[in-house]
Amino acid sequence: MLSRRLFLATLAPALAAPALLRAAEGPLKIRDLYARDRSLSDLAQSLVGERATFAGFMAPPLKADSSFFVLTQRPMAVCPFCETSAEWPDDIIAVYTKRTVEVTPFNVGIEVRGVLEAGGYKDPDTGFWSLVRLTDATYG
Repeated sequence: MLSRRLFLATLAPALAAPALLRAAEGPLKIRDLYARDRSLSDLAQSLVGERATFAGFMAPPLKADSSFFVLTQRPMAVCPFCETSAEWPDDIIAVYTKRTVEVTPFNVGIEVRGVLEAGGYKDPDTGFWSLVRLTDATYG
């Protein structure tokens, strides 16, 4: 018979660390960030401010010697540059790294891990507008 104490002891770690449970499932897909109406999903909202890992493809960087690139859901030979929130596609994430980006071919899958941020942001150096982004990111 399952006692209340055993039940709570089993349930407590799952309630205390949902991000750890998601991380154990492997990298997230970019589409996991959005609800059907293109708003941020409950998962995305729960990950804001946390480190998360996403799988995708590096779009060609906007400029050389940059610490920024765009992670796309599908391989893209050109960078999907967006200027307004109305045009923000639901299949990309802006990625900011601490080091200069070493370009990966656009058709080679990568995993990116960083702190998820959400809300409109215009990069002062590139003018790139993003709705969601990873900061302090690493990739490989």
